[in-house]
Amino acid sequence: MDQKARSSVPFGPFMAAGEADRHDAAPSAVAGDAGEASGGAAQAGDGLTGVAGAPAGPGGVVAVVFGGAASVPVAELSSYGVQDAYAVESAELNGYAPQAWARALAGLAAELSATAVVAAGTDHGSEVMAHVGAITGLPLAANCVSAERTAEGTFELVRHRWAGSLLEDAVLDARPALLTVAVDAVAAAAAEQPAAVSVHAYRPALEEADLRVSATESAERSAGVSLATARVVVGGGRGVGGPDGFGVLEELAGLLGGVVGVSRVVTSEGWRPHKQQVGQTGTRISPELYLACGISGAIQHMAGCLSAKHIVAVNTDPDAPIISHADYAVIGDLNQVLPALVAAIRAREGSS
Repeated sequence: MDQKARSSVPFGPFMAAGEADRHDAAPSAVAGDAGEASGGAAQAGDGLTGVAGAPAGPGGVVAVVFGGAASVPVAELSSYGVQDAYAVESAELNGYAPQAWARALAGLAAELSATAVVAAGTDHGSEVMAHVGAITGLPLAANCVSAERTAEGTFELVRHRWAGSLLEDAVLDARPALLTVAVDAVAAAAAEQPAAVSVHAYRPALEEADLRVSATESAERSAGVSLATARVVVGGGRGVGGPDGFGVLEELAGLLGGVVGVSRVVTSEGWRPHKQQVGQTGTRISPELYLACGISGAIQHMAGCLSAKHIVAVNTDPDAPIISHADYAVIGDLNQVLPALVAAIRAREGSS
């Protein structure tokens, strides 16, 4: 099924209630973590949210960054047509605090008479929006790929279900509408004309309980490319044979500017850490290329990689389930295929 053909209002990486003004709505958007936003559009989705109805006027988009005014990525927001940005400033907020972030978003949405609050469906975005729903008592529609406001004020939605294996048509009747956007489901679209961005300070009224849970990113996670955001993932399964067999996968991933991912059986055997697991109980990925080596392709694993733009499988079994999902398949021994691929890449780099 072609998701884009069904998407009436595509969501960008920051927010997307903006086109609801087709029905005289006044949407705005609220967005999240300044540290991630500074990394570019691909990373800025984590923690970004959207709210409708704001100083930008009908159809306007408002972004929110958790940090000081200086951390607001004005140039990037301008390219997406954002006219107003709010910097959530509080001496009590020194890192990621999901309930405190949600309290700030709920308060700002109320002040702006928002028609929608939209966030990326990342770990941070989903957690914060769940708290917004609990605080406001409103329903949350998760993993949307499109949303259109009707003349009656409801939202007609299309969203991912069952880890993206099917699409659901739904109607949400709530104000503001609380939505998360399926990660990488729709390509970002820049505005035709860059906007002049006005930055406003917002100081939320927080309760002591809002700050009971607070987290900061570890140095390990902050360094390098993460599995969730990598553009290339080289996956290894039982067919790799053991922990020593991952050396060639690491080498290939390094040459391609990617990272290594693994199947559940690999982590169960203790060959690799759980943080590298791709699947329903691991990380869900959406790279440009997923090179799956020695992975059979159980349904739980496929739930984590179906959003990959291209899947290439290397397997000795032509009847392995992953073959039916792959764009390309190499039927052969990965211990022969991967070294040959590494050698070909190195030879090409040496001749260029």
